[in-house]
Amino acid sequence: MGDQFSKLVEQRKSVTTEKKTLCDLQQDCGIEFPSYDYHPPDRKNWMSGLNLENVQLNKVVWPGNHDSATIGIPLITRPYAQCQSLSIYHQLEIGTRVFGIRVQEDRHVCNGILLTYSVDVVINDIKKFLSETQSEIIILEIRTEFGHEDPPEFDKYLEDQLGEFLIHQDDQVFEKTIAELLPKRIVCVWKPRNLPKPEAGRALWNGGYLKDNWINTNLPLTKFESNLKYLSEQPPATSRNYFYRAENTVTPQADNPVVCVKPVTE
Repeated sequence: MGDQFSKLVEQRKSVTTEKKTLCDLQQDCGIEFPSYDYHPPDRKNWMSGLNLENVQLNKVVWPGNHDSATIGIPLITRPYAQCQSLSIYHQLEIGTRVFGIRVQEDRHVCNGILLTYSVDVVINDIKKFLSETQSEIIILEIRTEFGHEDPPEFDKYLEDQLGEFLIHQDDQVFEKTIAELLPKRIVCVWKPRNLPKPEAGRALWNGGYLKDNWINTNLPLTKFESNLKYLSEQPPATSRNYFYRAENTVTPQADNPVVCVKPVTE
């Protein structure tokens, strides 16, 4: 028991140390990246402030998040498993444009054993936002959660709900400008576990068009350096026909909720 507790304390120290190192690195090196100084007064319509006729899709840096619809249950799963505190609609309002949604057999949003609301809530939030804006494009990834079966006819459901907004799967899309894609507004990536993947020309995109290199760690500097490594191994954005997602999201380790999980979620 004593050895296990010592191990947990050392993990906690490692998280704290790496967090400090990462903060020091930011202070020393700054946070400059292409268009880092673009601060739109209206985040809800930030894409409309771009030069829509000249900005190609592969030139956009897309702000996104992790487990976008995982809000959790107050006092039960929320202190340790919550990933977001805002609804999908309010995340869209503040500028988020890439969403990762996990579903189970009955079309409820989930994250492992954490179950929340019907995916209808997500879809309705997206449609509400699109009805209030004109030039904002969304990348929506929906996948069947590990250990679950695919929701029946889910591809048909997505096409029925979002059909008028869907940008069809096509390698040429990456070279098109935002203006050329409008009024279509959603790149919807559907990643079933067992059902056939969406094919070229279809309204939905297969998972190969949204790539990442996820490592399971609660150490922030380790995660950051891993993202830099994998990002450096990708072809230049202007020559690749896929979106690449770099998530600086650390994963709490569940050895002990108080000692190891909560400090990371905070």
